[in-house]
Amino acid sequence: MKKNITIAFLLIPCLIFSQTKRVALNKYFSYYHLSVDSAETPNLYYQVYNWIGAKYKYSGDTKKGIDCSGFTTEIYKHVYCIELTGGSGDIYKHVTPINKMDLKEGDLVFFKIYKGRISHVGIFLGKNKFVHATTQHGVIISDLNEDYYKKYYFKAGRIINQHQPNDNNSYTYGKAN
Repeated sequence: MKKNITIAFLLIPCLIFSQTKRVALNKYFSYYHLSVDSAETPNLYYQVYNWIGAKYKYSGDTKKGIDCSGFTTEIYKHVYCIELTGGSGDIYKHVTPINKMDLKEGDLVFFKIYKGRISHVGIFLGKNKFVHATTQHGVIISDLNEDYYKKYYFKAGRIINQHQPNDNNSYTYGKAN
């Protein structure tokens, strides 16, 4: 009996923290008219929230510094159990192109910013918002309707097996390991 009370007592702070974090997440994402509660993959939002504000570093892959493809790779690894490698152009070679109007949460958006080649990638969240690592502001959420992104937008794509989050399988570019 004493052991059960101790365990219950220890779990209460975890439950309170979990609920507090969920409220904070919903408050943060509501600014962008997004909701964790209605997300297809809430873990995507949790992971994004943990990366917001991380500084930009070319070829970086940690919260101390990360670039757009490194950020996309980290999110896909932790949310969808999919291993991506290479830069944004390399990642694009392994997506199934989709129409911009068919974008779903977790799909990828690609941009041709430098020298007419694919040089930037972000992850679509919904309601025209996407998350990405920028050279100026690090990891942020932006809108595809912003003039800058409308100008450089190239295409959208979907990784095969993407919409099967949190299973025990690991994929590399949509192929079972």
